[in-house]
Amino acid sequence: MTTTLILENVSCAGCVKKIETGINQLPDVDQALVDFPQRRLNVEGKISNDDLINALAEIGYRAHLASNEAEDRARQKAQDAKQYRQHLINAALALGLGIPLMIAGFFMAEMSVRTPQDQILWGSVGLLTLLILLFPGRHFFTGAWAALRNRSATMDTLIALGTGSAWLFSSAVVLFPEMLPAGSRHVYFEAAAMIIGLINFGLALEIRARGRTSEAVERLLNLQPKTARVIRNDKEQDLPLDLVIKNDVLRIRPGEQIPVDAQVLEGQSLVDESMLTGEPVPVSKQPGDLITGGTLNKSGSLLVVAEKVGSETALSRIIDMVKQAQASKPAISRLADTIAGIFVPTVIIISIFTALLWYLFGPEPQLAYMLVTATTVLIIACPCALGLATPMSVMVGVGKAAEYGILIRNGQALQTASKIDTLILDKTGTITEGAPKVTQLIAVDDDNNRLLQLAASLEAASEHPLAEAMINAATEQQLSLLPVSDFHAHTGRGISGTLANKKVVLGNKAFMQEQGIASQTMDEQASTMATAAQTPIYVAANSTLLGLIAIADPIREDSAAAIHRLQQRGIEVIMLTGDNRQTAAAVAHQVGVDNFIAEVMPADKAGKVTELQAQGRVVGMTGDGINDAPALAQADTGFAIGNGTDVAIESADMVLIRNSLHSVPDAIELSRATLRNIRQNLFGAFIYNSLGIPVAAGVLFPLTGLLLNPVIAGAAMAFSSVTVVTNANRLRLFRPTPMK
Repeated sequence: MTTTLILENVSCAGCVKKIETGINQLPDVDQALVDFPQRRLNVEGKISNDDLINALAEIGYRAHLASNEAEDRARQKAQDAKQYRQHLINAALALGLGIPLMIAGFFMAEMSVRTPQDQILWGSVGLLTLLILLFPGRHFFTGAWAALRNRSATMDTLIALGTGSAWLFSSAVVLFPEMLPAGSRHVYFEAAAMIIGLINFGLALEIRARGRTSEAVERLLNLQPKTARVIRNDKEQDLPLDLVIKNDVLRIRPGEQIPVDAQVLEGQSLVDESMLTGEPVPVSKQPGDLITGGTLNKSGSLLVVAEKVGSETALSRIIDMVKQAQASKPAISRLADTIAGIFVPTVIIISIFTALLWYLFGPEPQLAYMLVTATTVLIIACPCALGLATPMSVMVGVGKAAEYGILIRNGQALQTASKIDTLILDKTGTITEGAPKVTQLIAVDDDNNRLLQLAASLEAASEHPLAEAMINAATEQQLSLLPVSDFHAHTGRGISGTLANKKVVLGNKAFMQEQGIASQTMDEQASTMATAAQTPIYVAANSTLLGLIAIADPIREDSAAAIHRLQQRGIEVIMLTGDNRQTAAAVAHQVGVDNFIAEVMPADKAGKVTELQAQGRVVGMTGDGINDAPALAQADTGFAIGNGTDVAIESADMVLIRNSLHSVPDAIELSRATLRNIRQNLFGAFIYNSLGIPVAAGVLFPLTGLLLNPVIAGAAMAFSSVTVVTNANRLRLFRPTPMK
C-alpha cells in the first residue's frame, strides 16, 4: 500500500535526507521517498496514516494526507501562490531597509559606533532590523528552532545563525561600545536585512520556476472533464465525474472531452487522440469501438457505456505513472542526497573553525573579521541548489516525455536509457504492425475472388493466426463464406475440409506434396514471396492446385527511419523473432538491420538479453506481447509498445503510447538530455559550494586582502537555487533530433 502525504515545512535537501532516513527506520515501512520539488512524501508499507503523520511530527515536520488529485493540485497551487506573494512582501520589507543602509554605507566613512549620537542612530536601526528578523525573517528562525528541538540542522539553521549573529554582534556594539576595541565597533545591521531580503526574493523566484516543472501533469489533469452527461432512468443529467460508475450509459456531444474509458453503443464520430498518443489525425469511431477518457470528440454525437472509471481509466494510470516517475530517484541522486544529509552540520563546524582561526590568528579587528567570515560561510553554504539539482531535472524530463507519448515508470530508467548501446527489437508488433494481411492473390484461372472465398471459408473453422487475415480480406471484398464440413487441422502443415462439394486443402508446399498435389508451377512465385517476407499459402481443390495466397505482417511505415536514427546515435540494433530465418532476413533487410536472431522460442528471449549483458553491453528491449515480458524485465531498460498487452507494459520501464518506433530514439535522446542536465546542475551546485565556502572563509585574504561580503554571499546562495531550477526548465525546450 502506498500513502502520499503533502509536506508543509520542508526547506532543503537536508530535510529530505532526514525525513527519508527517519521514516525508513519505522518497522511497517518498506520504502519512503520524498518528492522535494512537489513537497510530497510517498510511503510504501502497512503503516497507518496517523502513525505516519505522528512520526513525521516527532522528526519535526508537519504533513497532511493527500486526497483528491485535483483538489491537492489546487491546494498546492494556492499555497504556492500565497507563499510566492509572502516571500515577495518579505523581500520588499527587508530590502526596503537593507538597500538604503548599504547606500548610506557608501557615503559614510565607516558604519561604526564612536559617540552617543551613533548609539542612538544605530540603536534605532537595530530595532528596525529586529523587526525584519521577527517578521520577514520569522520562518527562518522558527524552522531553525524546530530543527534544534529535534537535534538536527537545516538551511533555516544556517540563515538564522548567520543573520542572528550579525544582529547580536551589532547590538552589542551599540550597547557596549567601550567594551570592544575601537577597530571592532562596526555594525552589520544592513547585512542581516539584505540577507533576509535576498533569500526571500530567491525563494519567490524558485517557487515561480518550480511551478513550471509540473505543467505536464497539469495538462494531463486538464484532459479530465469535471462532469459527464449520464443517462439514468431514461433521463440525461450532468454528474460530477467521480459519481460515474461502470456500465453507466453516457452521451458525448461534439466538441466534448470523453470522460471515461468506454465502448461506443450508438453514433459515429471522429475522435482526436493526439493528447495521449501524439497522433494528429482523428480516428473514426463507430458502435463496438473503444474510446479513451481524455480524448476529444470532434464531430458526431456518441452514446457509450462506461467500462473503466476513476483510477482505472487509461488517463488516470498515465497520470499516476508520470507522478511516480517524477517522485523517483535515479542512482545519480544518491551522492547528492548523502552529501546534503551531512552538509549543514559540517558547515556549522567549518563556520566555528573559521571564527576561531580569525580570532586567534587574524589581523585587527579580530572580532569584526571573525563575525564576517563565520557569517559568510554559514550563508553561502546552504545546500538548496544541491538538493534541487536532480529532482527538478527528473520532473521536467519525465513530464516532457509524457508530451511525446513516452511514459517513464521511474527515474532510474531515465539514467539507464541514456547509456544503452544495444537495442533488441522484437519483430512482430514492434517492427511490424502485428496484424497479418493478405498481400497478394495468384489464381491459376485468374479468379482471385473465388480463390479467396474458398480459402477464407476453410480458415473460418481454424484458429491459426493467419486465418483472421484471410477472413478480413474476404469481408473487405464482400465475399460470402461457404459452409464447411469434414474440417481437419494438420499441425505445422495446413488444413483441409469439404465445401461446395469439393475437398479443399490449404497449406505449405510440404502439405501439397503429402496430398499428392503438383505445385511446381507456382514454386517460383512462392519463393519470391518468401524472399519478400511474405508467407506463401497454397490452395487446392480436388487434388488440383488453384493458386497462391501471400500473407504478410506489414512493416510499420516508420520502422526503417527509426532504426536508422538509432544507428546514427551509435546504438547497435538487433532484431529478435520466432519466425523462420528466411522471413527474418527479408524483414531485417527491408528495415536496415544488420544483425538478427531468428527462430527464437518465447522462453528464450530473456536469455538472449542476458547473453548480451554478459558481454558488458547495456541492453534495451522493445516488445509488445506476453512472450516479451520476461525479456523486457531482464533488459537494462524495457520499452513496451503502447498497444501491447498489460503484462508487457507492467514489465517495461518505459511505455510508448504512440505505437511508433520513433518513440524509442526519442526516449533515449530525452534520457541523455536529462542526464546532461542533471550533471550540469550537480556540477554547478558542487562547484558553487566547493569554491564558495573557502572564499567565504577568507582563503584569498592573505593574497588579495579581499573578503566576501555576507550580503553578496546571501545573494549568491539565493540565486544558485534559481539557476538550478531555470537550467532544469531548459529541458522543456527539448525537441528530438531529426534523422540526418
